Amino acid sequence: MSDPHQKALGDFLRARRAALDPKILAVAAVRQRRTPGLRRDEVAQRAGISIDWYVRLEQGRSVSPSMATIDALARALCLNTAEHAHLRALAHGPQRHRFVKEQIPATLDRLIGSLNQPAYVTGRRWDLLTWNAAAADLFAFDDLHEAERNILLFVLTDARARSLFGEAWAQEAQRMTAQFRATHDLWAADPAFTDLLDRLQKGCTQFQAWWQAHEVRPSGTGRKLLHHPQLGSLSFEYSTFQANEDPALKLAIYVPVTA
Repeated sequence: MSDPHQKALGDFLRARRAALDPKILAVAAVRQRRTPGLRRDEVAQRAGISIDWYVRLEQGRSVSPSMATIDALARALCLNTAEHAHLRALAHGPQRHRFVKEQIPATLDRLIGSLNQPAYVTGRRWDLLTWNAAAADLFAFDDLHEAERNILLFVLTDARARSLFGEAWAQEAQRMTAQFRATHDLWAADPAFTDLLDRLQKGCTQFQAWWQAHEVRPSGTGRKLLHHPQLGSLSFEYSTFQANEDPALKLAIYVPVTA
């Protein structure tokens, strides 16, 4: 049996292959296609590699493809920038050390506390590491028990988050799932990540379908409309930043948008 990291690589290739439309790619018609997307031999041909080599990759067998092969597969599968980067990271190899929850540098913690806008910092596993008073007022983070202080658990499994995001909840939860996928696959064998995945699967009925799609998205900026139980409808623009001290730390800042 392949290790979890090799399986993650195979699952990602399979999901992206199934997502391709043969008609759009002008692939020769096949009388019967039993599954959606391209066949394995079609992807191998587009990438210029042998079908046996590609099958080994999808099956999660222990192989070490070159970066040239990975880049060829990215082109063959029409991967976007984020998906291409994820495929490269998966091919590079798994994390060898055990996950340890990050510590917030004191200077960063003080900076977060000094901001008037809602701001918080998450770690590699999306654990909530620190937040300021404005974020506590907006998201009620102070009310979360220690074991629940994870932004994924909060948004996907907490009824307060569903109410806060309103009709946009499903779109937000699916976006976050796709962003988390990029990190999870590099730590797929770690107990801390398998435990979080199990809790998400049990706590959110829609999560499994989003997870099986194997979508990958980058972090970035955007706008959110939140429905606060006391303050009413609030619109924010948000941005995320990596900390120089530890790139695993991600700072999120919300700036109110006035009409």
